[in-house]
Amino acid sequence: MSFLVLLLVLWVEKFSALRQRLQRDGFFRTELARLERNGKGHPWWVLSILVLLPVIVLALLLQVLEPVAYGLLALPLHLLVLIYSLGRGDVKASLGPFRDAWRRGDEQAAVHVAERDLGVSGDDASSLLERVQGHLLWQAYQSFFAVIFWYVLLGPAAALAYRLLALTAEHAHAPALRERAGQLRHAFDWAPVRMLGVSFALVGNFVAVSRVMLHELLHWNISAPRLIAAVGHVAGEMPKGAPAGPEGLVGLDSLWELLLRSAVLWYACFALWTVLG
Repeated sequence: MSFLVLLLVLWVEKFSALRQRLQRDGFFRTELARLERNGKGHPWWVLSILVLLPVIVLALLLQVLEPVAYGLLALPLHLLVLIYSLGRGDVKASLGPFRDAWRRGDEQAAVHVAERDLGVSGDDASSLLERVQGHLLWQAYQSFFAVIFWYVLLGPAAALAYRLLALTAEHAHAPALRERAGQLRHAFDWAPVRMLGVSFALVGNFVAVSRVMLHELLHWNISAPRLIAAVGHVAGEMPKGAPAGPEGLVGLDSLWELLLRSAVLWYACFALWTVLG
C-alpha cells in the first residue's frame, strides 16, 4: 500500500490543488503561540503536546483502520497525512523571481528577491548564487525526500512527526523550544540526508561525492543543510564564480535535474523493495 500511496502523491501534486487546501498550519501555529504565551510549559512538555500527542493519536487510528477491508479504509488517511507532511510551497516556483533577475544580469534585484523570497543573502554574486543553490537542495530534501524516507521506513506517523518538528523549529519564538525541536529534527535528518547523498553519487559525480561522503558519513555534528549543499555541489559539478546572466542559471537547472534523477532512483528502489517484500 505504501508504494501505491507514493504514486498517488505524485498524481495529486501534478493534477490537483489538494496539497494547498490541506496544508493549513493555522491551528498548529495558534496552539504553539498559546503554549509559548502561557510561559509555563517546559520545552519537552510543549513538544509532547504539539508533536508526540498527534503522532500517537494517528498511530492508534491506523491500528484500528488497517485491519478493516484489507487496509482500504486506511489508504485515504495515509494519503492525506503524507500530503500534509510534505514541505510548504513550490520549491521551483519560489526561485522564479530570482531566476528572472539573474537572467537579466541585475545583481541588485537578484540580491533583493533572494532575501525577500528565499531568506538568502550573499556578500557577492558568486556567493549569492551558491547559497541559492544550497537553498534549492535543502528545500527539496526537507520538503520531499526526508518525508518520503520516514514514510516508507516507519509509516505516516513518522512522516507527520518530521513535519511537526520542522514547523515547531521554524515558528517557535522561545529559544529553548526552538533548540529542542532543532535537536530532534537533526536526529531525524541524519539518515535520510546521507541516503540522498548516496543517491547523488549514483546519479551524479560518484568520485567527487565519495570524497565528501567519506569524511562526513558518520559526522554527527554537521548540519543537514550544510551536508546536502556540499554533496549536491560536487555531484552536479557546479562551476565556481558563475556571473549574473543566463549562463549562471545552468547550475540551478543541473541541480534540479539531479534531484529529479534521485527521486526516480528512490521510487525505483521502493518499487523493487515492494516487489521483493
